[in-house]
Amino acid sequence: METQKIWDNFNDELYFFILKKVKDKDVTNDIFQNTFLKIHNNLSKLEKEEKARAWVFQIARNEILNHFNKESVYVQKLDTNKEISSEKYEHICCFDKFINDLPEIYKHVIELIYIKGQKQKDVAKELEISLENVKARVKRAKAILKKKFNECCKYELDKNGKLIGESNCSICRTE
Repeated sequence: METQKIWDNFNDELYFFILKKVKDKDVTNDIFQNTFLKIHNNLSKLEKEEKARAWVFQIARNEILNHFNKESVYVQKLDTNKEISSEKYEHICCFDKFINDLPEIYKHVIELIYIKGQKQKDVAKELEISLENVKARVKRAKAILKKKFNECCKYELDKNGKLIGESNCSICRTE
């Protein structure tokens, strides 16, 4: 199968799929372009033409995830006590507490990736674990944090991906 054939068959559907997920035309254009670049560069990996649609959309999903992973920043610095803190998130109730309460294996991966800015593959090498394991730990850490924010402070993500909720909630003031 050729890139042109994939373009002819899927470009409109793929573009609107990405737009629906990211809700920003500029970001959609970037992801769309990156998706087709990856499709073109990896066309030899497509084993069966009848699976082209699934393959194309999986590449797009991965590019969307890559975009959101790059945009996700929990904290910006690490203080001398090895506790995570950030002025940017001081207004968010319980933020430091929730980060520091993470199980050590998750907290350590979050520190390396989101504070020190290391790439996941570099973290995998440093910790001598697989890249898949690093990704799983990041995913679990995010799930734990999301659950805690939702339970405690009723935080959620708005349509632009920003954290919104009750700052200085009544639950945290009593702790």
